[in-house]
Amino acid sequence: MIWKKLTIDTSVEAVDLISEFLSEHSVEGVMIEDNVPLSEDDLKSMFVDIPLIEGENDGTAKVSCFVDDSFDIDGLKADIAAELIRLKEFINVGSAEITVGETSDDSTWQNNWKQYFKPFRLYDNIVILPTWEEFDDIRPDDIVVSIESVMAFGTGTHETTKLCIGQLKKYLKPGQSVFDIGSGSGILSIISVYLGAGYVHGMDIDPDAVKASFENAEANGFDKDRIEFTCGNLLDSNYIAGVSKERTGDFGKQADGDAEAAKNTQEAVNCSAGQNVNSVENCGAGQNVNSVENCGAGQNAENAGSQAVDRKYDIVVANILADVIMPLSAVVRPYMKEDGLFITSGIIDMKEEEVKAELLKNGFEIIDVIHMGEWVSIVCK
Repeated sequence: MIWKKLTIDTSVEAVDLISEFLSEHSVEGVMIEDNVPLSEDDLKSMFVDIPLIEGENDGTAKVSCFVDDSFDIDGLKADIAAELIRLKEFINVGSAEITVGETSDDSTWQNNWKQYFKPFRLYDNIVILPTWEEFDDIRPDDIVVSIESVMAFGTGTHETTKLCIGQLKKYLKPGQSVFDIGSGSGILSIISVYLGAGYVHGMDIDPDAVKASFENAEANGFDKDRIEFTCGNLLDSNYIAGVSKERTGDFGKQADGDAEAAKNTQEAVNCSAGQNVNSVENCGAGQNVNSVENCGAGQNAENAGSQAVDRKYDIVVANILADVIMPLSAVVRPYMKEDGLFITSGIIDMKEEEVKAELLKNGFEIIDVIHMGEWVSIVCK
């Protein structure tokens, strides 16, 4: 779709009043561009995971909105001009210049962030390399992680992700299996493979994250025999999305199919309408199941053909948030080997003691706690 973009050249001081005026005129959202530095509180609340480009604050700002052809553009522009004249009596409104243009097809917008994502180095020997960028400082012993998509959280720049990567480097042994809960872009899963994991299963509740993870795995040349991603929710009826043993078709296209089919179920692939399912593949209508593959119609199966507990993992990693990790600790143990490790991150320091108490209550022994900034990683077994 092509949208009309209306931009007001103004001042930082006037941004809020102009935004409110647009809202009162049925404009549902605005884009604000300025060079005001973000505070530490801003960064925490935004949970930023892409490096920010800083500029010099000169007091200027641009307020833009995007409207479709249901709006009277000339009328809206005239109303804004009149409001700027009124506001000018009280505050600085900048140049007050109003421009109108058309956007490109909005299907291309999702790629605009790429200009801000540059290669960077982690822990001396890990290089995060966007596939559209070049990086000259590649050393012989470097692990080069190619990133094709970050349409989900996880590029490696945020402290919580860095903490998990450091703990994986410390504890992961060659050949071990890893379960990445809340896998986002798949970066922790992919780095686990590079660090020697024999098999990695990444899972996220967002089908778009699953799609992004498959794209990133492909960019690194890893196939489904080494790394797999599914859409599921461990906290939903204590269900873990199973991994299909017999996936067919192209790796990336399979991800598209999985993501689309999972939108209205926890993990449904090629299923008919009317099902009450969490994870079903190629099933007939009318089923009531928790995790079933290739089942006939009319079944009521709790565990028939279940993929839920068919694999236990050496390491479970969860880079989520404290309020998710706490209930997760009550249900994750059946999917861990007897001597398995639970690596957690995404815990703000004010929640550290609360998370520790919950882990201990659920039978874990805490063996390592590290901090980075105001974030905490807790490792337990």
